[in-house]
Amino acid sequence: MKSKIHIFAGNANLSLAQSVAETAGLPLSRAEVFKFSNDNTFVKILDNVRGTDVFIIQPTCAPVNDNLMELLIMIDALHRASAGRITAVIPYYGYARSDKKDQPRVPITAKLVANLLTVAGANRVVTFDLHAEQIQGFFDIPVDHLSMLPIFLNYFKPLNLKNCVVVAPDTGGTQRARMLGKGLNATLAIGDKRRIGNKGQLELLNVVGEVEGKNTIIIDDIIDSGNSVIKMSDALKKEGAKKVYCACTHAVLSGDAVDRINRSSIHELIVTDSIPLSKEKQDSPKIKQLSIAPLLAQAIQRIHNEESVSVLFKIEDEVI
Repeated sequence: MKSKIHIFAGNANLSLAQSVAETAGLPLSRAEVFKFSNDNTFVKILDNVRGTDVFIIQPTCAPVNDNLMELLIMIDALHRASAGRITAVIPYYGYARSDKKDQPRVPITAKLVANLLTVAGANRVVTFDLHAEQIQGFFDIPVDHLSMLPIFLNYFKPLNLKNCVVVAPDTGGTQRARMLGKGLNATLAIGDKRRIGNKGQLELLNVVGEVEGKNTIIIDDIIDSGNSVIKMSDALKKEGAKKVYCACTHAVLSGDAVDRINRSSIHELIVTDSIPLSKEKQDSPKIKQLSIAPLLAQAIQRIHNEESVSVLFKIEDEVI
């Protein structure tokens, strides 16, 4: 007999978890999750989860360490409550950019977080658009790496952009840009950039590809300070591009990023709700937020039913 399914939410993105549960036709399961006055996190699972299939929706966005610790404690609580299988649904995987030892005496924090999740008791991880696909290999448990490309495609196709070019901000994003371009029947361009120093100061060297007189879409996994996409947008406009759209899965938008984007040459920035946006960010005339809830609800139901997830991410019979 198939086990019962539970969807729990941490405090990082409660609205997303509610949307996923509603889309899946399930109630959001109950848990107390709060901090004591001494800053310690407390979790109590209020529903019986013995032998059930449990999904915890918790992006590790800001405050990253608090949300990560909350997720680990929830996993531990569910493990000790004898949950049958625990899946950590982490739409945004914090520390993903610390994925390699690119200079002496630095950590590989993305691997450390993978170890912490496994030791806490997670049996599976579901995440969206990792900064580097190789991070899946940091885990000794199954990882379902989902993509926002189908949702971005559904947004851009009705716009019927003529003479469209999809732009990868660097060579690492070429595959993502190529797949979006394939779905839109668009050509490809690539940014040639490098980062200098520990704080990653960006230097844009060149744009490889023909963009003059064309509508362009910059596609990336994360927009943090906005420096990369703003400089790329300026470079594209300098090369004669018409409108510059930008599509990024994870809207970190730290510091004065929103103000700088509002003043930039970017025509529209399309992001998702993998990270919750403040009202100020939602009110930006240039920012459009799309929801991952429908796609995530389908993925959760397929994982629970032991069905293929990759069928959700095909473009012309090629899996993203």
